[in-house]
Amino acid sequence: MKKISFKTASNEEILVSNILMGSGDFLRIENMDAAEKVLDRYIELGGNTFDTARHYRHSEKALGAWMEKKGNRDAVNIQTKCGHPVREASDVPRVTPEAIYEDLQTSLEFLKTDHVEFLGLHRDNELVPVGPIMEALHNEVISGRVKAVGVSNWELPRIIEAQNYCLENGLTPLSFNSPNLSLATINKPRWENCVTANSEMKEWHEKTQLPLIAWSSQAEGFFANRFSQDDLSNEEIVDVYYNESNWEKLKRVNQLAKEKNCQPIQISLAYVLSQPFPICAVIGSETIEQLESSVAASKIVLTAKEMDWLNLK
Repeated sequence: MKKISFKTASNEEILVSNILMGSGDFLRIENMDAAEKVLDRYIELGGNTFDTARHYRHSEKALGAWMEKKGNRDAVNIQTKCGHPVREASDVPRVTPEAIYEDLQTSLEFLKTDHVEFLGLHRDNELVPVGPIMEALHNEVISGRVKAVGVSNWELPRIIEAQNYCLENGLTPLSFNSPNLSLATINKPRWENCVTANSEMKEWHEKTQLPLIAWSSQAEGFFANRFSQDDLSNEEIVDVYYNESNWEKLKRVNQLAKEKNCQPIQISLAYVLSQPFPICAVIGSETIEQLESSVAASKIVLTAKEMDWLNLK
C-alpha cells in the first residue's frame, strides 16, 4: 500500500497507508476470532492505520484488546473521532470542548493507550464558533493525547474558517479532512448532517494538498453489482444511490474492469485513490478476500482520461 504523509503541529511526519481499516460495524467484541484474522492480514499487507470512533459501539474496545494481545500499539496509527450526537438523543449536537475532552478520555481508556495519532470531529455544529472548538483540539495536542487533528462532515467554508483561525492564533492547524467521497453520485446524505466532497472541496484539496480521508469510499458495494434497478428492497441504498448517473457509471465500471481484468468494485476504489491530492480510503472489509481485493485495487493505475470517463465527463 502507498503511504501518505500527514504533518503534525510540530512538523512531524506520520506515514499513513492509503487504505485505512474501518471498524464501524466490524470490530465487534463478540466476534474477535474472525476479526483478528482480518486485522493480522491487513498488517501483513502493509496497512498501518485504523479508523474508529467513540460512536462505533464496541469498536474501540475490540481494537484495544487486539493491540494489547499483539503488543503492536507503537507500530500502528489510530484515528478516532469525537463529538457525535449520542444514540439516545441523535438530534442534539455535541460539538463542544466538553464533548471533545470526554469522548477522547473514554476512547483512550477503551483503546488501552495514552494517545492517538489522529483525532477528528465526527460532526459539525455551525451554531458553535470555530474558535473554542479549535482551541479545545489544540489543548489535546499540547497535552500529548493527540498528535494531529482534523474534521469529518464539515462544509468547506467552515473548514477554511477553522484553518484560518488556527493559523492566525498560533493553534494546531487541521491535518486532514474526512468527508464522504466515492465514484457514486448521491441523492442525499446517507446519514443526517453528513458531507460529501463536491467539486469545490476537491479543488481546494488539490490546491492545498491537505490529505483527505474518504469514508464510504466504495459506496456500500454499489459498484460490486450487488444491486439492480428492479430491486428496490434496500430502501436506504435506493434513496441514496439509485439514479441514472450511477447506473451509467456502473456500466462504465464493468466495461473498464473487463479491459483491465479486475473486479468492478476495484475500479471504483481505484478511482477514489487516484485523486490529484493526498487521499486515503476507509474500507470496511469483513473477510480476508474483501481486504485483499481492496489492496489490489490500490495498485490499479487510472489515466486522467479514464477518470473523467468514469465520472461521466
